[in-house]
Amino acid sequence: MIVLVMGVAASGKSTIGKLLAGRLGVQFHDADDYHSPENRKKMAADVALEDEDRWPWLEQLASLAATEWQADGGAVLACSALKQAYREALLRHVPAHLVVFLELSRKAAEQRLERRRGSHQIIRDFLRVLAGQYRDLEPPQEGITVSAELPPAEIVERVMAFLQH
Repeated sequence: MIVLVMGVAASGKSTIGKLLAGRLGVQFHDADDYHSPENRKKMAADVALEDEDRWPWLEQLASLAATEWQADGGAVLACSALKQAYREALLRHVPAHLVVFLELSRKAAEQRLERRRGSHQIIRDFLRVLAGQYRDLEPPQEGITVSAELPPAEIVERVMAFLQH
């Protein structure tokens, strides 16, 4: 099974993803680690990525999920995956998957990013980034939605309970 942990910046995707991977006994992957050097340069220069920048990256992640990660017994992937089309591309060749949407209010996301200001190499103008992310966000109709404002342990417990049904 591939578990996709998605949400806007500062929703806790990596934190929850690592905890879930530990509970499930599978590898954790952060989608940001797979960006091309060109995408990294754009983001470092505070230039927003366009869909043309994202598609090759999403295709690479989809290929890894469908081959290596499934063959390894599954994985947890932390990825914003804000649009339904992105999630479909990521998971189209993965029959066993779960989408975990970490729902976070705009105000809470701003507060979290303000506390992290200067510590994230990519997100500098976080208000602009968040505006774009909330504009693009298409909440999933499948999987589980959990408030990202809950304690991480409680989020993981809710996801584990969902998986056991």
